[in-house]
Amino acid sequence: MASFRTLDGLEVKGRRVLVRVDFNVPMQDGRVSDATRIERGAVTIRELSGKGAKVVLLSHFGRPKGKPEPGLSLRPIADALARVLGREVAFAPDCVGPEAEKVVAALSEGGIALLENLRFHPEEEKNDPAFADALAALGDLYVNDAFSCSHRAHASVVALAERLPAYAGRLLQAELEALEKALGGAARPAAALVGGAKVSTKLAVLGNLLGRVDALVIGGGMANTFLAAEGLAVGKSLCEPDLAGEARAIVERAQAKGVEILLPIDAVVAREFKPNAACRTVGVEEVGPEEMILDVGPKTVRDIQEKLAACKTLLWNGPLGAFEVPPFDAGTVAVAKTAAELTKAGKLVTVAGGGDTVAALAHAGVLDSFSYVSTAGGAFLEWLEGKELPGIAALRPR
Repeated sequence: MASFRTLDGLEVKGRRVLVRVDFNVPMQDGRVSDATRIERGAVTIRELSGKGAKVVLLSHFGRPKGKPEPGLSLRPIADALARVLGREVAFAPDCVGPEAEKVVAALSEGGIALLENLRFHPEEEKNDPAFADALAALGDLYVNDAFSCSHRAHASVVALAERLPAYAGRLLQAELEALEKALGGAARPAAALVGGAKVSTKLAVLGNLLGRVDALVIGGGMANTFLAAEGLAVGKSLCEPDLAGEARAIVERAQAKGVEILLPIDAVVAREFKPNAACRTVGVEEVGPEEMILDVGPKTVRDIQEKLAACKTLLWNGPLGAFEVPPFDAGTVAVAKTAAELTKAGKLVTVAGGGDTVAALAHAGVLDSFSYVSTAGGAFLEWLEGKELPGIAALRPR
């Protein structure tokens, strides 16, 4: 965090502060059904408002393809934000031009306004300079509090940060500090648990993690590709046999670096993928030709639990099995609860992220027991891959 500015000591009284938030939240019947992102963003909003800033919020919502779409208006989100904050939030029916200017001009010190969906303008996703100029005209300072959007080179994320004095909001700051603690400056020994459906989407992640952890736990469908690369039959399991060479290369690199790789040694298999399907637990060398691996088995769970007990840091991305469908959630839930218990005992720093990961930890009832859980999807993955995110790079002093 030392390479760019935070809100510490920032004088904002009477100044217009443009805050890029991510209020791309789930909606049902015209109402916000999960306000987690709004609640997290409220920390920065309250601080700026409390210091007398005129707070102007910028966000996208959905994929309107560069033109206004009533069903993707941010107006219902302004109402949800008002409920979270317990105060009035003004709404502008556009994010640039006369209507936006009028709403911003009417703000008093401490006032808060949400502008309409940035993506109603095609220039937003094109990082258009003129559009960024129009946004910049509405503010005196810029705050990025949307880590989840910071892998996008969009006007409100990159070009706007280049036009105004730019700072990291509290949510972005917390996200970066947590990731740095888990990746860059992790207390050792450190482990990474990487799961999910496909190796192809996580190759860069695995490659980057090999230089940063002492143990790598591989689960989910992607573990099947590693098992197949070892010559094991995986039946009708999700597998990418064409990536067997890449899987073997990752194992060889891990061995060269002294990184332990934990693959499943037993598995829960079934002939059907449906809730409460008939299933059995077998060694990974005993999977039948008509069976699918849908979860790790109890021996694998114990191996992982013992490894976590010997570690000081855990970075988690992706489930160990098909957790959405019982009983194939057992492995993920058991390991998640162990990680949560170790965290509560002060023995393990746990940082998790990615959409499926958040859902899996919520399903296990441990979402609030980890040290930090990122709600970012693509940005979290790109960070794990070791990429510099455009929105973060734009915050660095020039």
